[in-house]
Amino acid sequence: MALKRQNEMLATFSMASMTDVIFLLLIFFMVTSTFVMPTAMEVNLPQGSTQAAIKPGTKVYIDKEQKIYGTFGDNEPQLLEGEDQLMAFLQLTQQNAPEQFVALYADEMVPYGVIVKILDRGSKANLKIVLATKPTSGKN
Repeated sequence: MALKRQNEMLATFSMASMTDVIFLLLIFFMVTSTFVMPTAMEVNLPQGSTQAAIKPGTKVYIDKEQKIYGTFGDNEPQLLEGEDQLMAFLQLTQQNAPEQFVALYADEMVPYGVIVKILDRGSKANLKIVLATKPTSGKN
């Protein structure tokens, strides 16, 4: 008799509460994923009057503390400490994609001399480096 009653209880098990939990979890992850900010360097670019359609795969960043970071593609920027690491990064870029452009994202507070040093290191590595700027607002 007890076995028959246990079988009846198993036959009436409802998946409704499980489905509710799954939907609540789905909604939770959808809402929280909108709060996630992409990992990016905070670099305040100077304004430029023209915008190029070049999408470089390699990027070099200089933040306002004059720390230099490098990244290939959409990877997370890695800190390049010292001239040796910067030159190794640029030489690796030249070996992997010699005809590709490298974008230099320099904060507007970075002294011009530091930017010229990076451009010079790029030319020594036989790379084409473009200086990234933010577009003007259209009001002159």
